[in-house]
Amino acid sequence: MTRMRLLTGTGIALLLIGGAMQAYHPKLESPPVTAEIQVPDEVKQILRQRCYSCHSNETKLPWYDNLAPAYWIVRSDVREGREHVNFSTIGAKPAAVQRGTLFESVNLIQLGSMPLPRYLAVHRDAGVTPDELVTLRHYLETPPVQPAAPAPAAAAETQFQHWIASNGTPIQVQPEWNGVPFLPEYKNWKPVSSTERWDNHTMRQIFGNDIALEAIADGKIDNWPDGTVFAKVAWLQQPDGKGGITTGAFQQVELMIKDSKKYASTEGWGWGRWRGDDLKPYGKDAAFQNECISCHEPVAHSDHVYTMPIGGAQ
Repeated sequence: MTRMRLLTGTGIALLLIGGAMQAYHPKLESPPVTAEIQVPDEVKQILRQRCYSCHSNETKLPWYDNLAPAYWIVRSDVREGREHVNFSTIGAKPAAVQRGTLFESVNLIQLGSMPLPRYLAVHRDAGVTPDELVTLRHYLETPPVQPAAPAPAAAAETQFQHWIASNGTPIQVQPEWNGVPFLPEYKNWKPVSSTERWDNHTMRQIFGNDIALEAIADGKIDNWPDGTVFAKVAWLQQPDGKGGITTGAFQQVELMIKDSKKYASTEGWGWGRWRGDDLKPYGKDAAFQNECISCHEPVAHSDHVYTMPIGGAQ
């Protein structure tokens, strides 16, 4: 009898606690849809079905997500998800920015980082199917408009010389909005890897400073030492007329600077990006670096670095 009373009392206590938890139910705001992402209907349908619950202003929660404490977790996830990507407002940005953001989202899906594994464990319908992934990739791989005539092969070198120096005087390049400086000396560093972006048809060369090269030689690439700097230079791809591709017009240069103390709030790295011939800082404010961190989150296990050094870098 005593045991039965104990179990009954425990059950009543749990019900009271559960009921009390439901009383705290902060509102999840759903602002108006002001500028939905501009994509074909078949792409938008996938996004609506798989992504809009956390990445739009049209969040629809199943009944079990409305129960505390699950509601508190989901509400936090939705608010954070909207900060990273909001398909209800991103349509106000240039088409290239929308495609770039969608590319990064697809990349996270392919790496298994999005949806969040703990979210997907409960919300099985949030997972993108292989066929849907093919549809998303096909859209991104297809040029949005008829491409302009290819830039001459000499364009990359001409532009490179233009923004490195002007009449013998180094160009004054403004730091990024987060204070990360542009380092023109990267042009003398050694290449450590290369990659491409299949969505916008660019090719990229990654250069490393002496500290990066030493870390590569010592096999210390899972926790890069302070002072490591990577520069990623991107050019538009240009057919070479022989079945291959070469560099066309310069697009941008990005820097990652490792300083675990100075950049502790941004995963130990300082992030910077400069675009165009005049090397204009990419960001409108320091918040731009959140894009960089989010994109590199899937490789947190390798110190947020995608680069796999080629053998010649050693």
